[in-house]
Amino acid sequence: MAQVPQTFFDALAVRTWCGLALGAIGRAREEIDAINVFPVADGDTGTNLYLTVESATGAVEAVFAGYELGEEVPTLADAVRAMAHGALIGARGNSGTILAQLLRGMAHVLTEGEATHIDGEGLRLALRHAADAAREAVAHPVEGTVLS
Repeated sequence: MAQVPQTFFDALAVRTWCGLALGAIGRAREEIDAINVFPVADGDTGTNLYLTVESATGAVEAVFAGYELGEEVPTLADAVRAMAHGALIGARGNSGTILAQLLRGMAHVLTEGEATHIDGEGLRLALRHAADAAREAVAHPVEGTVLS
């Protein structure tokens, strides 16, 4: 069945994105592990990213589970705060820590004003802030890492 494209980003979109990201990283995990060379060739970047996104996804699902008995759904702020917090507490390795910083930066913008959803421009601003926040969190950013 064809799906109508969504033109805004809300709590359900956060939930969907987390699930899709977890699946995609899960499928590419071994390939990402194989190309991992910085700071050491320890071959665990894909696994670390997967575990970090798994934790973020679990936190978002927990927020939705808390609403399942009622007719309401979580707010955008509820979902992105859970996603960022889940990534932070489940962050593994350098790549997971940087990903958690990205999600934290994104959440910072998306939770301003408690909007139920944002449009494409709002998402663009959130992603820009996320990239800047992650780069600022690393003392000596190196090209070729998850930052670039």
